[in-house]
Amino acid sequence: MRRPAQIRRLLAAALFLSPVLAAAIPFDVQVYDRTEARYLPTYQFEGRTYVVGKPGNEYSLSLRNQGGERVMVVSSVDGVNIVTGQTAGALQSGYVLSPWQTTEISGWRKSLSNTAAFYFTDHGNSYAARTGRPNDVGVIGVAVFRERQAQPPIRPYKPSNEGRYESSPYSPNESAAPQRDRADAAQSMPSAPAGAASSEYAQRQEKRLGTGHGRIEQNETRYTDFQRASNTPDQVITLYYDTYSNLLAMGVPVWRDGGPRYSYKPQPRPFPRDPTLGFVPDPR
Repeated sequence: MRRPAQIRRLLAAALFLSPVLAAAIPFDVQVYDRTEARYLPTYQFEGRTYVVGKPGNEYSLSLRNQGGERVMVVSSVDGVNIVTGQTAGALQSGYVLSPWQTTEISGWRKSLSNTAAFYFTDHGNSYAARTGRPNDVGVIGVAVFRERQAQPPIRPYKPSNEGRYESSPYSPNESAAPQRDRADAAQSMPSAPAGAASSEYAQRQEKRLGTGHGRIEQNETRYTDFQRASNTPDQVITLYYDTYSNLLAMGVPVWRDGGPRYSYKPQPRPFPRDPTLGFVPDPR
């Protein structure tokens, strides 16, 4: 049995630690079916969020910054960065949204002027599969970063026993938390266990839904400056997608009954990593 003094000490520690927990960024991601002009409903199953895609339909990602500060969003589709075409990692390039801004991302970024439309297609015709990266097809990832705020200058102090000013005992290198000491965000993303694919999964994989590299559209953007407050995303939003029949077979409650309940592994990853740079190249 704990003594009252011990309980008071534990409570004091909890109260002391609680202020360092940062509040989540108010951010929303939806999938908009451009062909049918509707937002796709989401379904919760075994801790994941799913949407139903219809083969052939074009879609876009609706990103909404619901907070009062600028944020950077690094987005991936099928494990591929939608701006650069890299195998996705959370510390790569992305889009910057102003406070309260909503934007529609309708395709793979080809240049500062054009995008190639997202559309649902079979696994083998997906952009990721056609560029030699078939393992993470079927997932959309959005990593959200706060902007680094300018730190006020450290004011000198005057020791009580001397008549002159001295510099602060804390140098800038000591007072600033080194961001590179934090865990790499890409390493914390969901990963597929090596060698876990069963013959059943391999057969199903050929029939799964992916995202294609569609028609070229004019879609202007520009570069801007942004410094992340941290190398770790403040929030990661993950949406899985597949056809109605595949999700129903998995047990995702796209139908009120839910259907038979079973899961298969591995799950696709929103941010597998690759250090290359540039815009999205053409598929093979």
